[in-house]
Amino acid sequence: MSSIEAVFTTATQNAWNGKLEHTQLLTIASELESSGANALSIVLYQTWLNRNQTAFNHVALFNLGATLFKEGDLEGTKEAYKQAIQMAPAFVQPRFNLGMTYEHLGKVDKAIDEWRWIDDHVAPDNVENRPMLLLALNNLGRVLETRKQYHSALNYMSKSLTLEPNQPDVLHHWVFLRAKHCAWPVYAPFAGVSLDLMKGSTSALAMISLSDDPESQLAAAHHYVNNKINSNVPVLAEPNRYQHKKIRIAYCSSDFCMHPVSMLTAELFELHNRDNFEVFGFCWTNQGDSPLRQRVINAMDHFEIILGLNDEEAARLIRKHEIDILVDLHGQTLGARTNMLAYRPAPIQITYLGLPATTGLPSIDYVIADRFLIPEEYTQFYSEKMIYMPDVYQVSDRQRKNGIIPSKEQCNLPQDAFVFCSFNNNYKYTPEVFDVWMNILNKVPNSILWLLADNPWSEINLKNAAKARGIDSDRLFFAPRVSPEDYLARFATADLFLDTFPFNAGTTANDALWMGLPVLTLTGRTFASRMAGALLTAAKIPELITYNLEDYEKMAVSLAQDPDKYQQLRKQLAEVRTNGILFDTPRFVKNLETCLKELMAEKFKD
Repeated sequence: MSSIEAVFTTATQNAWNGKLEHTQLLTIASELESSGANALSIVLYQTWLNRNQTAFNHVALFNLGATLFKEGDLEGTKEAYKQAIQMAPAFVQPRFNLGMTYEHLGKVDKAIDEWRWIDDHVAPDNVENRPMLLLALNNLGRVLETRKQYHSALNYMSKSLTLEPNQPDVLHHWVFLRAKHCAWPVYAPFAGVSLDLMKGSTSALAMISLSDDPESQLAAAHHYVNNKINSNVPVLAEPNRYQHKKIRIAYCSSDFCMHPVSMLTAELFELHNRDNFEVFGFCWTNQGDSPLRQRVINAMDHFEIILGLNDEEAARLIRKHEIDILVDLHGQTLGARTNMLAYRPAPIQITYLGLPATTGLPSIDYVIADRFLIPEEYTQFYSEKMIYMPDVYQVSDRQRKNGIIPSKEQCNLPQDAFVFCSFNNNYKYTPEVFDVWMNILNKVPNSILWLLADNPWSEINLKNAAKARGIDSDRLFFAPRVSPEDYLARFATADLFLDTFPFNAGTTANDALWMGLPVLTLTGRTFASRMAGALLTAAKIPELITYNLEDYEKMAVSLAQDPDKYQQLRKQLAEVRTNGILFDTPRFVKNLETCLKELMAEKFKD
């Protein structure tokens, strides 16, 4: 019998006989867990709780719940925490942990109830429970943000920052939530928070919509890496080339569902040349059973769900499949598994589409781009090397279907108005561009602006912003979210797409051009501010690319007032859809495969 087993046996016997003090119980259980014997610790707790009635049973139940959670027994965890709360209703820690357990069980409403109880019952000046209050507030903000309950999420985050301003992780959510509200300025003064801390805490994704400075975006990416990435992990990929004949390429994402990334890439997966490539998908979501998700699954030679695996386990599974090239479709966006990539499960690792910026990740070798998207003079602001596609960086799906084109009347729009639209996510809207949009409406009297109805708080703020700029808020219309087919059809009802800046439309611009809607863009220095310009360059319509707000405004007004020029653009786009390189997906896939073969040859040239 090993020493740890001997300790367990003696302790369990004493617990059974009522001869183990609760302090001894906690000490011995901790020793068992430190030795990796979580199961023995659980049995010890259960024995003690069955045979001992003390004033400290609620503490033992709490610890039992924590150990059961480590072992993945969520139902057992839930019951242990509930019993602890029943014994000691004012015991805050099990309430917080019970909320986390409910979230893992998919019972988010119950999780919210537990955390709201803490908010309702713990006073801000309660020093002992203050850490739990902060955690509860932060989790409420996080969960409600994912549910698009932005206003409540922002309120909880603000309350948390009022209690403790120096919380970079909370600040990065707070900043992004203000952007989603169109609450301008996004960097609003907040007691105890300096502007430098606010900017330094801004997430890589939020920074994209707030800054056209590539150096700031690189700094935000490095900040994420320094604070979130565990670089002290083993490299899993073999240094030598694997012996299989075909190149094994794997795409990893949690967005293999009704998501813009899958909307762009489905046909790419289908068209890979199976004579030369074997295609894998690694997915950590079970989101729905949409036709698009099933199409993505069907397009893969192998599709693995890694939702239940931790980052190391997932990385080792990828390594087991001897993947040659791993393409991450996430970057640092919501749901990313950057620590999985840190293990380097593949010898070549690439970022694509997910984050329109540098990732800053040491484990990412390359980014797929084109020479308009990332000119050579800007490559210094990217941690990745370039894979320059000859035509355009963005793949397209020619199989997407649109619904019946609605009339303006069916969209509740004025029949005779010139319809400017911008169906980008509302956090991409900025006051500087909104100023120009209002100038355009002022100069084109019989016109309206059609925006995405992303959330009710941004609608209120945008209408108020229009009024403040002398424009009747009734000239702003908001389009609700609809099915993908009806969403595509809607583009054909608008007259001109006004792009956002510094975060351009990506998939949205692709969809607009596919439906024959001209896209007017403003191009800057960053990946995100050059996406639409890259598409228009491939479409050979460079006149819709502007480089300052003045020219952007002039072009929008000119197109609205010059029907001949406008109709010529429509004709060009019809030709692009049929014969242009922008939507030539087989050509794109062939070019990409050529690049990937060259990477393999270069990597293993010795």
